[in-house]
Amino acid sequence: MKHLLPAAALFGCLTAAAATPWAPAGDRIKTRWAAEVDPAAPLPEYPRPTLVRERWRNLNGLWSYALTPSGAAVPDEWQGRILVPFPVESSLSGVQRGVTPQEALWYETTFEVPAAWRRDNDVLLHFGAVDWCAEVYVNDLLVGSHTGGFTPFSFDITPALSAKGAQRLTVKVTDPTDKGFQPRGKQALRPRGIWYTPVTGIWQTVWIEPVPAANRIEGVTARSDIRAGVLSVEVKTARTEGDRVCVTLAAAGRTLAERSSMAGQPVHIAVPEPHLWSPDDPFLYDLTVTLVRDGREIDRAASYAALREIATVRDAGGIERMTLNGRPLFHFGPLDQGWWPDGLYTAPTDEALLYDIRFTKQLGFNMIRKHIKVEPERWYWHCDREGVLVWQDMPSGDMSTGKWEPHRYGAGTDAARTEESFANYYKEWGEIMDFCGRHPSVVVWVPYNEAWGQYRAEEVAAWTKRRDPSRLVNPASGGNYRDCGDMLDLHNYPEPKMYLYDAKRVNVLGEYGGIGLPVEGHLWATDKNWGYVEFRSAKEVTDRYVTYAEKLMELAQRGFSAAVYTQTTDVEGEVNGLVTYDREVVKVDADRVREVNRRLVRLFDR
Repeated sequence: MKHLLPAAALFGCLTAAAATPWAPAGDRIKTRWAAEVDPAAPLPEYPRPTLVRERWRNLNGLWSYALTPSGAAVPDEWQGRILVPFPVESSLSGVQRGVTPQEALWYETTFEVPAAWRRDNDVLLHFGAVDWCAEVYVNDLLVGSHTGGFTPFSFDITPALSAKGAQRLTVKVTDPTDKGFQPRGKQALRPRGIWYTPVTGIWQTVWIEPVPAANRIEGVTARSDIRAGVLSVEVKTARTEGDRVCVTLAAAGRTLAERSSMAGQPVHIAVPEPHLWSPDDPFLYDLTVTLVRDGREIDRAASYAALREIATVRDAGGIERMTLNGRPLFHFGPLDQGWWPDGLYTAPTDEALLYDIRFTKQLGFNMIRKHIKVEPERWYWHCDREGVLVWQDMPSGDMSTGKWEPHRYGAGTDAARTEESFANYYKEWGEIMDFCGRHPSVVVWVPYNEAWGQYRAEEVAAWTKRRDPSRLVNPASGGNYRDCGDMLDLHNYPEPKMYLYDAKRVNVLGEYGGIGLPVEGHLWATDKNWGYVEFRSAKEVTDRYVTYAEKLMELAQRGFSAAVYTQTTDVEGEVNGLVTYDREVVKVDADRVREVNRRLVRLFDR
C-alpha cells in the first residue's frame, strides 16, 4: 500500500534524550535486528495501516523513567532513560528491570505540536498498547486513563496543550502481572517452563496526529459478501449527525466504484468482477474514505479491504469442514507466541516483525495461531498482504481454580472468577475483537485455551459469534469442551492424536508437536531448556516432523480439518521452535518440511 508514509523525519521526541548514550542491557542472546535499532527513531513506521492520514508525529525514543511505590505522586527525580516502546524488562529498553505489583513505572518526555496543526484541528495522542493500567498527563493535567494491555487507545489532548513551545507528557503505569485477574498471556513474575518474563508499560508506538475538530473518521471495518459481490464498509466517526461518508474503491491505481451514506450507516459497494483474497492470492483493494459536510470535505483517510469468506460445509463423508471462499481448506500452521529475546513483546524492527510471518509462509504453512498475545496492527497488515490465515487467541488471565479435563467431552469445571474479573474479560476481549476484526487475515476467534481462566464458555462463545458472525469461533482450544461454538479443538503432545470427535462441528488439532532441539550458542538459558520430545540433530527433528505430518494426513481423512504445530520459534526456556529464539538457526530441513506442509494444506483440493 503506497499510502503508508516513511516516518524517519516525523519523530517528535524533541528533548535532549536522543543524544543520551543508549545500549541494549544485559548479556542474553539477541536478534540481528537489535543492532539496527536507532535510539533516535525506533520503530518509525506508520502504526495504523487501516486508517492512514498524511500528518502525524512519532514520539518513540529515549524518555525519562522512574520506579516508585504504586501510590506515590509524580517523582521529583528520574532514574534514567528508557527507550520507548520497548518494555522496561527488555534488553532493548536499555533498562532490563522488573516491576513488582506494588510499584508504579513512570515515564516522561516532551514534544512539540506544529503550528499548522492548531488551525481548526484537535490533537490526538495515541498509544499502540500499554500493559496494563495507564494514567496519562499532559502538562500536569490528567487527560485520561486506560486498562488493558493489548489494544490501542487515544486521548484528545487539545485542552491540555500550551499555546506554544514544548509539551510535557507523563505516563504512570501499574501492572499486577500474574497477581491480578487481568489478561496477561504467558507473563509470570517467576518465569519458568512455558511462562515467560513479564512485560510492563509502553510496548507499542506512541504518536500524535491532528484531526478535524468538527468531526473525524475514527475507524474503518469492511465485511464482504462474496456471493453478492458486495463490500460493506463501516466507518466509525466521532459524531454522526448530518455528515456524509464517501468511500472510493480502487485497485492498481484505478477507481472501481464510489458510494456514500450518512455518517453512522454502512456503505455498501457492489464490486465489479470481484477478486477474492486467499493465502495463494492475497489481493487487497484500496479504500479512500472521506467525511463531507455541506458539500465540503472535512476529513480524509486511506484504508484497504479484501473480499473473502470463512465458513463451514459438510463434505461427502458427512464431516464438517472449514471453507475459504466456498472451497474446503485445511488450515495448517504454527503456534506463534510472538516473543523476542531482546524486545520481549516488542519486535526490534518492522523487518523483524515481518520475518516470522514470511518464515512461516516459506515453510509452506497457510495459517498462524497467534497464541494468547495480540500483536501491533502492522503484524496483521503484514499477514493481510502476505496471505496468512490467523487464528486469534484471547490472552489468558485469572488462572484461578478450575479443573482441566481435556479427554472428556463436557467434563472439567470453570475457573472461580469474580464478576469484576469476568466483566473485564468481556471488555478486553471486545476491544481485541474490534481491533483485530479490521483485518481479513483473521478468520478464527479463540476465547479460551486449555481451561486457563475458562468461565461460562457457552455464553462467551455465543457472545463472540454475535459480535462477529463473519468468523468462526473456537470456544475452548484444548478443553474444557462444551456444546458451543464452531469447533472441537484437541491438544496432544507430541504426536497427532484424535481421541474425541464432534459430528456437529469442525474438528481440529489445536496443538501438537513440540519437537525440541537445543542449539548451543543460541539459547536463552544454559540450563532448564526443554521440549515435549528432544533430539540432537536437524535431521532427527525433521524425520520426526515428517512422520507426524504424515500421520496428520491420515487423521485429516478421518475428521481433522486443521492442525497447529508447536511452535514457530524457541521462547526463553522452550527449545521446541522451528527456528532458534534469536531467529538465526532454522532447526529443520526447510525443503522437506515445505514439501510435506504443502501436501497437507492441499489435502482438500479438487
